[in-house]
Amino acid sequence: MIRRNLLVGGGVALVGAGTVGFQLERLGSMSAYTAAMADLRAPLSGRPTPRDLIRFATLAANGHNTQPWQFRTEGLQVQIRPDWSRRTPVVDPDDHHLFVSLGCATENIVLAAGQAGFRNRVRFDPSNGGLVIVDLEPRETQRPALFAAISRRQSSRTEYNGQPVGADDIAALANAARAPGVELAIITDKRRMDLVRDLVVAGDSVQMADRAFVAELKHWLRFNPRQALTTGDGLFSVASGNPSLPSWAGPTAFDLLVSAKTENDKYARQLRSSAGIAIFVAASSDAAHWVQVGRACQRFALQATLLGLKHAFINQPVEVASLRPHLADLAGAAGRRPDLLMRFGYGPSLPYSPRRTVTAVLQT
Repeated sequence: MIRRNLLVGGGVALVGAGTVGFQLERLGSMSAYTAAMADLRAPLSGRPTPRDLIRFATLAANGHNTQPWQFRTEGLQVQIRPDWSRRTPVVDPDDHHLFVSLGCATENIVLAAGQAGFRNRVRFDPSNGGLVIVDLEPRETQRPALFAAISRRQSSRTEYNGQPVGADDIAALANAARAPGVELAIITDKRRMDLVRDLVVAGDSVQMADRAFVAELKHWLRFNPRQALTTGDGLFSVASGNPSLPSWAGPTAFDLLVSAKTENDKYARQLRSSAGIAIFVAASSDAAHWVQVGRACQRFALQATLLGLKHAFINQPVEVASLRPHLADLAGAAGRRPDLLMRFGYGPSLPYSPRRTVTAVLQT
């Protein structure tokens, strides 16, 4: 709350009294932004095509909301390829997060295909940098329950209410995330959650002291509805509970108001307010397994959405290599690399993050 007030004050001071109205107009309309996000989340059409399935794939979770994917359709085949121009080489030097993001998009396509009456076969092709191939077959199939959550799922980067999650719902989350080659550890006891919190804070301190990391993060920040709609990507400040700022003022406000201490305090509060933590660990550290992790975590997130839960990624102990062994120990996976760290709990809804259109991500 303090940080939000500071950003509001900083934004007004930077704009200046004489130009407030003009600048507010240039920020864009949240109602227009909300309408655009609703269009992207419209129900599946009566006779869906592979292009319709791709629209649901674009709603998947992904690192920094870079949406590092390209899609190609050949008949009833959908190919999901890395978009190397959207790499984040500082935070993700080996493209781990990129392939996890492709896995999240893959799972959304699989679920949308099932809803549309297609059976599917998914395979990973390691050639040419690696791509995911989804072969579709029009055949009557059972409609997947998780599909209904795709249009409502969001990463909620805010505080939750601390309410615990029941054992049956924890079991449902674990069951939804089952995937070959992927293990999941769910932590709900306070002592171990505090240990994870300490790792998150330690990792955040390392990252916020890295100028290259901060520069890369700022590159993907979007400070107002107009900017978010124009780019269709990035971390939209309003979707994290912060106010809109002019695009020119946002980076300055970030430099003035955001520090390792403010971020550490924020993450500590968020973790204290969470009901539990999920740690995903693959059997091997390669692109094919990272895609599997993405599929598992997407299913976890969709099941959480169906249960009325919120979730958010807190991957600092994954991204700072020196902290990975400690996180692996907490997950009961000593000697292996932890792949993803998520918190979950009951909390408020915020505006959706922006997404690019199907036309922007579809190769012809």
